[in-house]
Amino acid sequence: MPRIEEVAVAGVGTVASQRKPGPGVSTPGLLARALRTALEDAGIPASEVDGLGVGSFSLAPDRTIDLAWHLGLRLRWMMEDVTTMNLVHHAVHAIRSGDATTIAILGGDHLMGAGYGAMVDDYNRVTREHLAPLPTGGPNPLFALVTQEHMDRHGLSREDYGRVVISQRAFAGTNPYAAYREPLAIEEYLAAPVVSDPLTIFDCPPIVAGAEAIVLTAEDRGPPGRRRVAIRAIASSFNHDQQAGDGLRTGLSQIADGLWRDGGVGPEDVDVAELYDDYPVIVLAQLEDLGLIRDGDASAILRGPGRSRPGVNTGGGMLAAGQAGAAGGIQGFVEAVRQLRHERGDGQIAGARIAVVAGYAMVLYRYGACSVGAVLEGLEAR
Repeated sequence: MPRIEEVAVAGVGTVASQRKPGPGVSTPGLLARALRTALEDAGIPASEVDGLGVGSFSLAPDRTIDLAWHLGLRLRWMMEDVTTMNLVHHAVHAIRSGDATTIAILGGDHLMGAGYGAMVDDYNRVTREHLAPLPTGGPNPLFALVTQEHMDRHGLSREDYGRVVISQRAFAGTNPYAAYREPLAIEEYLAAPVVSDPLTIFDCPPIVAGAEAIVLTAEDRGPPGRRRVAIRAIASSFNHDQQAGDGLRTGLSQIADGLWRDGGVGPEDVDVAELYDDYPVIVLAQLEDLGLIRDGDASAILRGPGRSRPGVNTGGGMLAAGQAGAAGGIQGFVEAVRQLRHERGDGQIAGARIAVVAGYAMVLYRYGACSVGAVLEGLEAR
């Protein structure tokens, strides 16, 4: 794949995580707010949006076309996929091929209480027929098994996984959109109630209502004087091992070399790594697949704001900012853009220029089957 230079990130938007959303909160409303914020950030009117991609578990019975109608959008390109980083990948190709010039990617959900439980039990046919009848409690026991295997493979302790959570909580303290911003001590982490051994409540992302939005354009459309962000490379892998592995390698292991080659950089050049973090073990697995760590040990880079490079999940990730369903897939992408624009205040990685973003999604049976990686570059303002 040739270097991608003509696709820019013109704007991003976030609806802050809500642990206890009020009665007037709805999935369409969250998505609409995120889009409005991203368009304002880009300085682009809604009338210029000719492409829309939507990821949501709770938009039903409406689909993307219904939302587009309610938003008053007239489109030339449209797509829906709860793997929201996959939407970004397709949008990049749509812009490069001329199918659209301005594409908005939205991800968001309002799945609280019984709504979340129903989604977990009916997630797919395998879950409905083989897992839901058992009192497993959703994906937590599945990733407890992956974590146990990872611990044994690399000789890690609970403290090693706690570093992921504690570092991200420290970054979340600098993120006004995060649900949990208070610092977390290792003693508190180790003493937390167990959900599925060895996972505790701090190893599982809190469910929130919220939304994220990205506006991609054929050329930079951001306000004058603001740093620009370009997508240098993007690649995907689906069903890389047909669920026959141990879950310790993600699809990134299949695409990492090509991603770095197409992006014209390597792991040593990365300033910011924003990785899907449904559980700490998956953060460590992706770091290793991307060549950012070895032997599962990330202790050298998980130190919080001002003390780590590359900065990992510098907005707090889902473990601290919260998981708003499909919004979690692009949460890290939005944070990476803010880092590369140098807009993150106390959470800023000084001089950040190169970011890698990774999505991980869709547990078909035992672990995630979808991986998407992207390399972004921050450029000086024109």
